[in-house]
Amino acid sequence: MKKIYALVFSLFSIISFGQIKGTVTDANGDGLAFVSIYIENTYIGTTTNENGNYELYYTGEKKVSVIYQYLGFKTQKNILTIDKYPFTNDVKLIEENFSLNEVVLLEGENPADIVIRNAIKSKKVNSAKTDKFEADFYSRGIFRVKDVPEKIMGMKVRVEMNDSGADLDSTGSGIIYLSETVSKIKVEKPNKLKEEIVASKVAGNDNGFSYNTALNTNYDFYENYIDFDVNMISPIADNTFNYYKFKLESTFYNDNNQLINKILVTPKRDKEPVFEGYIYIVEDSWAIYGVDLDIKGYRMQQPILETMKLTQNFSYNNTNKLWVKNVQTLDFLAGIFGVKFSGKFTHVFTNYNFKETFEPKTFGREIVSFAENSNKKEDSYWTNKRQIPLSEEEFTNYIKKDSISTLRNSQKYLDSTDAKSNKFKIQDILTGYTYKNSFKKSRFSYDGLLNIGSISYNTVQGYNMNSGFSYSQNNEENGKYTSLSSTLNYGFAEDRLRVEGRIYHRFNTQNYANLSIAGGSSINQFNAAEPISKLVNSVSTLFFTNNFMKLYNKEYAEALYGQETINGLYLSGKIGYENRRPLFNNTDRKLLRSDDMYSSNDPLQPDNFTSTPFVSHQLYKASVGARIRFGQKYITRPDRKITVSNSDFPVVYLGYQKAFSGSESKYNYNLLNATLDFDKKLGNKGDFSIRMKAGKFFNADNISFIDFKHFNGNQTHVVLDGSYMNSFGLLPYYSNSTNDAYVETHIDHNFKGYIMNKIPLLNKLQWNLIGGFHQINVPNVKPYQEFSAGFDNIGIGKLRIFRISYVRAYQNGYQGDGVVFGIKM
Repeated sequence: MKKIYALVFSLFSIISFGQIKGTVTDANGDGLAFVSIYIENTYIGTTTNENGNYELYYTGEKKVSVIYQYLGFKTQKNILTIDKYPFTNDVKLIEENFSLNEVVLLEGENPADIVIRNAIKSKKVNSAKTDKFEADFYSRGIFRVKDVPEKIMGMKVRVEMNDSGADLDSTGSGIIYLSETVSKIKVEKPNKLKEEIVASKVAGNDNGFSYNTALNTNYDFYENYIDFDVNMISPIADNTFNYYKFKLESTFYNDNNQLINKILVTPKRDKEPVFEGYIYIVEDSWAIYGVDLDIKGYRMQQPILETMKLTQNFSYNNTNKLWVKNVQTLDFLAGIFGVKFSGKFTHVFTNYNFKETFEPKTFGREIVSFAENSNKKEDSYWTNKRQIPLSEEEFTNYIKKDSISTLRNSQKYLDSTDAKSNKFKIQDILTGYTYKNSFKKSRFSYDGLLNIGSISYNTVQGYNMNSGFSYSQNNEENGKYTSLSSTLNYGFAEDRLRVEGRIYHRFNTQNYANLSIAGGSSINQFNAAEPISKLVNSVSTLFFTNNFMKLYNKEYAEALYGQETINGLYLSGKIGYENRRPLFNNTDRKLLRSDDMYSSNDPLQPDNFTSTPFVSHQLYKASVGARIRFGQKYITRPDRKITVSNSDFPVVYLGYQKAFSGSESKYNYNLLNATLDFDKKLGNKGDFSIRMKAGKFFNADNISFIDFKHFNGNQTHVVLDGSYMNSFGLLPYYSNSTNDAYVETHIDHNFKGYIMNKIPLLNKLQWNLIGGFHQINVPNVKPYQEFSAGFDNIGIGKLRIFRISYVRAYQNGYQGDGVVFGIKM
């Protein structure tokens, strides 16, 4: 079978039109990957694939000068006389004869530092020369995996990966993703982009809407920072000498007789967000000739990522005297749980058209769009437009995955696989059962009578657990999704069953219009945000006799509708009925011997075991809300809209709630509230976040305590959900609740290694210093304040999921302090 693939691949490669093709090798005959190839003094170009093969689409003059450029090798110019297409031209590149006289310190300064200083002085000028342009863009992405086990923590990983389109062999190795895009881009530095994807192809996916775009390819070393989730420091940043050492390793002349400086880039401190490798600078113009830099995963705060290599090749045009990027590659190697991942993204920029200015409204909120039928291009299109020829492995993967996809998406195949998994066993009554109709994209699930994962404990219900049923159907083409679900919760000490039901329907994935209807009987915390998780409360109660969770019973019916009305503005509305009833403790079971007593179920009077915190009552509620994402950009895919946040602007939430037709008029009220969220990277000095909430109740003097504004306290000293911007570290849960006005402030700064990575020995820990401030302001009470400092990114090796903070609390003076432990997954 492999020989058949190879034969088809060879035939496929021959059928091409208007192409100069061949192989680029070194002196030993080994193929050179990603050699930059272009027509002299034009922006028509391509690059070789991993085997050194190339195909340059060209239909111009019969006599043409072709440039072959590769870092570390002599640039070669071939003047070709073309008599027919395809025209074959194999090239052998010779390693560059680097020369460097004995290093002479000029006025006591390293010559490499002089080059870098000149590059820094000239970078604004050099960047401005190419700050506005149109170009053709080609991208290819491939991900490989190695040694995937059959199971990880009981999950059938290899089976699931193959079912979702991977191509793994018996050792758990193979290609899991392969895609290509062809697009036309318009760019204005530093961050304006307009991209239309003309063609898109994904192996094994008929929809073929690739996520490869030019959006995340702008690694501009003329800027001070390059964004890899953390801001990496450019070797020619303004403050580069604080972070790097440089060595002029060699010099050479290119085909235009321009002197190129090859400079070794070495970090001064290992744990900082820095590169290492080589940067090539052109003498006199001080422009970038090429980049060949490595990134360590721990320097990016990505411990699962082991290494990443970024290369950029620039070509020179004698006509306009510009150096422009024509080829960029990004290789990575990662791994966890013994599984190795590797991948490569290759980007080719051709047919540049530099602009003095763009027409007004060229750049808007839509940054990426797909042309009609962009995912339906025939093979002949890709033969002519593909900038990099496929390797045999890639070509074989397309053939196999496309054929397998056709099979696996057929009703006959899907029905046969469902028939195996849908078999009912008698033990499923206890453990749960799922019935799938994969062809119709529907699923029915039953959670079982022994849903062990749902078991929790509280002093009202004692041990309690859930069961339930759910049904869902998904239409990926039009974005419709429907689910129906029910939850049955039984409390053993209370001897009571509660039943809830919910219907949810999403109408599309363009404005994400959705409708939700729910109702039933439930047990709820007084604080609707539920700051105490069931797991934390179970441990706190059973082991430490701290039953912080306070509960009441609610029978309810509600309906919610929401959608994005215009870009960046999401509106929602909700109406509902609630019947609230108080509850009492029904158990005092403990797992450890203790003379401590449980507190009552009254959040305001923990020693009150006789009366209730409120009287049973009914109430109707209606609310409207708006989420405003200022400056929101988006990608328009045929199957969905994908939003892209804009860190230059905050996100604002506005809300109005009205409670009416209460069983007594005193329960009625009005509430206006607002929230502001803002997150910003501060250069290489970390991530700053602020969240502010404010609200005002009207006609609410005697409302139920349930409807007060409750703040998310924490008396367990544990945080499992990562909600540091929505909660306090030491605040007693209902100590500052209000039915008047309030302002709530949360500020957090994660230094992302800044400061810590400069301290010897401590920098080896790779911990991140964090600091925070949290405050509550309500009328007639002194502000409650918390100051915190600690460390994030704590762990061993690649498992860095812990956070520890020391917190001090103040309210009319010092209130106390403590350590808060956090776990993030």
